[in-house]
Amino acid sequence: MKTITRLTGLVLIIWLAMLLTGYGVLAGSTKNAAGMGLRCDYLTARGLVTAQYLHSESGIIGVTDCPLLKKSTQVIDN
Repeated sequence: MKTITRLTGLVLIIWLAMLLTGYGVLAGSTKNAAGMGLRCDYLTARGLVTAQYLHSESGIIGVTDCPLLKKSTQVIDN
């Protein structure tokens, strides 16, 4: 029972931190536009946010992978 209570408290603290800061955690990614685009889905405290990036395997132009964290444009203050 202690473990469940601690886990619930930890999830609540993480959710509140995400709500106040506006950051989201990577939930999934897919390549699009013939492999030149990268669509990244982020889970925030307010829902899912989608970001589009230019993609290349080498990383010279664009990104190779989605960033793990992303700041959302909508924060609780706005």
